[in-house]
Amino acid sequence: MNAPSWCDDPRIRALFFARGVCLCGLLIASMGLPAGAGESQTLQVDEVHLRLGDTEEWRDFSAVPAKPSLSLSFESSRNAEAWTLAVQQWEVKEKWVLGLNGKKLGQLRQDENNLIQYVEVPAGILMEGANTLTFEPDPAARGKVDDIGIGQVVLHQEPPPRWLGEGAMAVTVQEDGHPVPCLITIVDAHSALAALGTTTGSGLAVRPGVVYAATGEARISLPAGDYTVYAGRGFEYSLDRVTVSVGAGKMASVDLSIQREVPTEGYVACDPHIHTVTHSGHGDCTVEERMVTLAGEGIELPIATDHNVHIDYEATARAMGVRPYFTPVIGNEVTTSLGHFNVFPVKADAPLPDANATSWDDLFASIKGTPNVRAIILNHARDLHAGMRPFGPEHYDDVTGANTDGWDLQANAMEIINSGATQSDLLELTRDWMTQLNHGVYMTPVGSSDSHDVNRFIVGQGRTYVRCADDEPGNINIDEAVKAFVAGNVLVSYGLVVEMSVNERYRSGELAAMEAGATSVEVALRVLGPHWVEASEIQLYANGARIRELKISREQASPVGVIWTGRWTIDVPKHDVHLVAIATGPGIDAPYWKMARPYQPTSPEYSSQVFGCSGAVWVDGDGDGKRSSARDYAERLVKTGSIDLENLEQLRSAYDAAVAIQARYLLSR
Repeated sequence: MNAPSWCDDPRIRALFFARGVCLCGLLIASMGLPAGAGESQTLQVDEVHLRLGDTEEWRDFSAVPAKPSLSLSFESSRNAEAWTLAVQQWEVKEKWVLGLNGKKLGQLRQDENNLIQYVEVPAGILMEGANTLTFEPDPAARGKVDDIGIGQVVLHQEPPPRWLGEGAMAVTVQEDGHPVPCLITIVDAHSALAALGTTTGSGLAVRPGVVYAATGEARISLPAGDYTVYAGRGFEYSLDRVTVSVGAGKMASVDLSIQREVPTEGYVACDPHIHTVTHSGHGDCTVEERMVTLAGEGIELPIATDHNVHIDYEATARAMGVRPYFTPVIGNEVTTSLGHFNVFPVKADAPLPDANATSWDDLFASIKGTPNVRAIILNHARDLHAGMRPFGPEHYDDVTGANTDGWDLQANAMEIINSGATQSDLLELTRDWMTQLNHGVYMTPVGSSDSHDVNRFIVGQGRTYVRCADDEPGNINIDEAVKAFVAGNVLVSYGLVVEMSVNERYRSGELAAMEAGATSVEVALRVLGPHWVEASEIQLYANGARIRELKISREQASPVGVIWTGRWTIDVPKHDVHLVAIATGPGIDAPYWKMARPYQPTSPEYSSQVFGCSGAVWVDGDGDGKRSSARDYAERLVKTGSIDLENLEQLRSAYDAAVAIQARYLLSR
């Protein structure tokens, strides 16, 4: 791809409106702002595409041919004091080193966002006359693949604190006239996340171009220039935008307003996969910053899942002043050589599950023996960690859902979307989940973020809506919420929400009873999303087979937050089936909520998508008052000897393909 040009999207241009910006013209001394900027020298303007490795990482990355490294020669005077080098970069996944005149100067930021990275040029390192700046992959990254973009490179003749403090903004974000926790995103004239002089602290979590503000207010120092400022609060909220010019020694006053748009009454927003560098040891988000990001993204039920530890957010949330906005739950990502499993709720002083277990039987016995644990989530089942890919072909038959090693999967939930580790095929894990339901493994579908970072991967971008009382986010009934979660009373969101009801009554996780003599089932659907998200297609699945699909667009008469509504009528099935509705649409590439590329891609092809999944509603087709999986039916048929490998095709008409597949599996064992 070329340098990001999200502002060319007509949807975004149409959705935002002009707002007034007041330049206060405060005296320089009032904030200690510098009197003026030093001179700057542009070393590069055009986009450069660099590639680590011999193969392409992304086919759509750039029209510019890839180079293994970059060398920029330029003339300069000797620097008597520290200067600042500013580099526009994007899609940087691995380590890339900056060198100046044969010495290591620093490195690019490992962050896929389009951003400005700055490094200090120490006094005396520049030579009078010719100098050479280089960009090269770190030797430790050999054997890896990384396509990156380098844009404008500028040398500023002043030290970083002075350059970063040239100007300032006073930003206030309100909901209904009151400041509200939020995400403030600032991009420069090149559409890159801006370099900021403000640092984390005092209720702020700060990264390039990003400020999470616990109180909805922030004083932000930054270089003089032209900027676009966005305000939002995650999936349920609107966006506001303003353009502003910040002069040297000046402060701009920026007032923005957002409001809740997506109607999620009766559901709490849960992210059941959250990390901090404080307790997991990797990523960049401290536990204090995490509290601010949770409030700023509107997560009401965060589950602390640092690796092999039990962490309680309670005291930190209170210390940061954001406890009224969410109810924290203690959990644990049980990280093993057999896979990763999030478990909750957990007592803070409970013994840790055995992360060194050598079999699933022993591992699940240890997890279930941990006091209070009721939810056990299979995480990122298609990802490779420590040589183990739970749903890889060496362990898993994706047609039947069987574990080929004979292991018994005892989780009661599984991630179908992990926004920090998406799949090249976005629906692959969703199909795996529906196959598991056919195989008789009843699991709740889960959306989560797996975020270890402030902004590289956004906390709560993948989330799970749990059906329970939501009128007091700071006082959610954890027992009620966990019970609903385990029962499958959920909706999975990655930029969209899909609500489904059967016969006007039954929702996700429930068994829909059929009236005597009924011949049809009515399925009511609603696709939800804020004004800055679109949906393009909705599909309905029965036992994992797609039975309806429709191209959709936003209905102009719908209330804000409701993208589309519709109804489908299907025949009453001859046996029990699970119904699942899925909506998709174009992904978000804009800087205020950018979606990440696949974590472990299986293809260089990439197309970003938003996604929503209803969860499963079971239809009691046989009228016995209980849900039966495809495998349940197959087991009964095999046990009675009424089916064999020669007449499996009969099952497709008497039952469906899912039952035939499970029967073949049982007969072939």
